[in-house]
Amino acid sequence: MRSVEDHLARVTAAAVAPRPVRVGISEAQGLMCAEEVVVENALPAFDQAAIDGYAVRSVDVASAGETDEETGEQIVVSLPVVGEVRAGNRQPIRLQPGQAVKVETGAPLPTLADAVLPDKWTDGGLSKVRVGHAVRSGQYVRRTGDDVQPGDVAVRRGTVVGPAQVGLLAAVGRDKVSVHPRPRVAVISVGRELVDIDRDTGAGQVYDVASYALAAAARDCGAEVHRVGIVTTDGVREAVEAQLQRSEVVIVTSALGGSASDDITVALAELGDLAVERIAMHPASVQGFGTLGDDQVPTFLLPSNPMSALVAFEVMVRPLIRIALGKRQPMRRLVTAKSAASHQSPAGRREYVRGQLMRDEDSGEFMVAPIPDNGSHLLVSLAEANCLIVVDPEVTEVRAGDDVVVAFLAQRG
Repeated sequence: MRSVEDHLARVTAAAVAPRPVRVGISEAQGLMCAEEVVVENALPAFDQAAIDGYAVRSVDVASAGETDEETGEQIVVSLPVVGEVRAGNRQPIRLQPGQAVKVETGAPLPTLADAVLPDKWTDGGLSKVRVGHAVRSGQYVRRTGDDVQPGDVAVRRGTVVGPAQVGLLAAVGRDKVSVHPRPRVAVISVGRELVDIDRDTGAGQVYDVASYALAAAARDCGAEVHRVGIVTTDGVREAVEAQLQRSEVVIVTSALGGSASDDITVALAELGDLAVERIAMHPASVQGFGTLGDDQVPTFLLPSNPMSALVAFEVMVRPLIRIALGKRQPMRRLVTAKSAASHQSPAGRREYVRGQLMRDEDSGEFMVAPIPDNGSHLLVSLAEANCLIVVDPEVTEVRAGDDVVVAFLAQRG
């Protein structure tokens, strides 16, 4: 029996980011940058006012606010206002010594001006301004290249593009950027007993729930998903082979007991080595994994029972997809919580128990309530859960009040 850690290491080692594509920066959010975006021009491209006020030479107002030795009063400097510069102004203005120019935030700084007086330090005069506070050279000014200089890297290869990166790309004039696209995930169901949800079930038939749930889970963690639908064992090789040419991950869901999984692995044998093994976890202790096709596409064989399939996806498939997306933290956040109830756990297996995580408003401590297990096939308990309680293989009993490790699931709402 393979440990969870060993199997997960094998799975994540097969993660490969999709080949880069060039997209508009608005479409790049959440994707991993595939190039070093080098700045060609300085940002800002000119000296500009960082605040509404008056552009001045700092030397002309150096005495403002000081105490006059003869009168004992505060010195107020008066300067003529010789013009106004708004943001977007394209006509250069030259400031002479002893003058001030009214400026807006973002406006180009007049020639010779080296500082901006905030409005609140003046009387707001239009033809003449009275200044009661000195300003240092460079104060309230954004100098050319303060943000980035030509040759600087604005966005590095491997960075996940977020709102700040989109803004920076726009600021340096880039409308497109090379990114690794969302991994394409194909989901295939195998079983003669399955029918799609747009048909009525007959005797011995059940709805294909697992493929819908797995497709939603893959989409939720950032993948581009194609739900292939239902195929028979005889048709699984053709279906998988077709998806290997257009996917970065393939998920096959099927009954895994007895000869069912043997028939699938035999059918896929010519495409590569997909081994079905027992994993020391519960639920989903039987899983298959391998890399198939010329491109060595990671391919999973997961249980058809949707509860087990979703737990297997959460533990094994989700981290691989997140790595392919370039996420630095592909695993769920883990916290320690007090168990609100006792729970028996199978020896020798890492158990993933559905739970509801709460936080005490007074102490700030986490508490988790296991959701009663009425059968591993029931989705209701997972739909109610906001976490998975992770019980190590050597622990056979969790008692009320014990500390347990909890993995957050996606927040709903």
